[in-house]
Amino acid sequence: MKLAYYPGCSGEGTSTEYEASTRAVCRALGLEFAEIEDWNCCGSTPAHAMDIVLSGALGARNLMLAGRAGAEGVTTPCPSCLANLKMARHRMQSPEFKAKVDALLDAPTPAREDGSADLPDTFSVLQVILEQVGVDAVATRVTKPLEGLKVATYYGCLMSRPAGIMNFDDPENPTAIDKLMSALGAEVVPFPLKTECCGAAMGVALKDVTSSLSGRILASAKAFGADAVVTACPLCHMNLDLRQGQAERAKGVKFDMPVFYYTQLMGLAFGLPADMLRLEKLAVSPEALLKKLADRRAEKARAAVAAAAESKQAPAEPTANPAESHEAEGAAS
Repeated sequence: MKLAYYPGCSGEGTSTEYEASTRAVCRALGLEFAEIEDWNCCGSTPAHAMDIVLSGALGARNLMLAGRAGAEGVTTPCPSCLANLKMARHRMQSPEFKAKVDALLDAPTPAREDGSADLPDTFSVLQVILEQVGVDAVATRVTKPLEGLKVATYYGCLMSRPAGIMNFDDPENPTAIDKLMSALGAEVVPFPLKTECCGAAMGVALKDVTSSLSGRILASAKAFGADAVVTACPLCHMNLDLRQGQAERAKGVKFDMPVFYYTQLMGLAFGLPADMLRLEKLAVSPEALLKKLADRRAEKARAAVAAAAESKQAPAEPTANPAESHEAEGAAS
């Protein structure tokens, strides 16, 4: 399937590290996408809360541009963009809704015989990696396993919801990121809050609510022994990483919990250059944790070298002389 790439607004602003690491990992896996030319905001915030027709028009325009370029589908790293693009396509199946949207666009969207819009579907980059590359192929690309790293995988509200529209993973207990982290050598800890809301939508209007919800997620990850949280959502990442200090004050606990995008950990395991992963953008520094992992790999490598050297130096087991063995057998008889 020929896919067009939709980076979304966050990818060029608050989550440039997610955008950079996503592109780097996709290249490493042989995935090539052409970015939608002249793309616009998908309308996820705040348009969808104010006017669903305007939000639908913003999403439909992007899908129409992708279709014009010959794409059979669209892929995006952002769950919020994913949800809005999918919802726009879903609503455009109604000829009445399509007519309202078309009135806002420079040109009408393509139509099927039944009057619904003929627009390509959208898939998350996570889904594309799982379904077009596969976990086994990801594992073969690993050169620096993340052994010793315990992670809590946090999906947020939107990656697999609503189930009937997203059509990917389990809406209550998703495991896509879990599978990738295991393929990288990391240990995935049990984490019952993997789809709970972090308060992203209320980050400005109700900061105290967001701090409480994010603090609950971080506290749970810490309680289950995680060294870090892994996510695929820019809004979730902002609340858990950039606003971690607010969550700590709300809960009265020091978390000091690095929060990675899953593509950053994939890049680390693939041995990609650090400048492609933009780890320096993380508000909670992962430096100590990464040094611990590097030291662990170095120690394991030294132990392997020492074992190999010892094996070569060990004296060979004496081989019995056939004649002596025959004499011994005769004496015994």
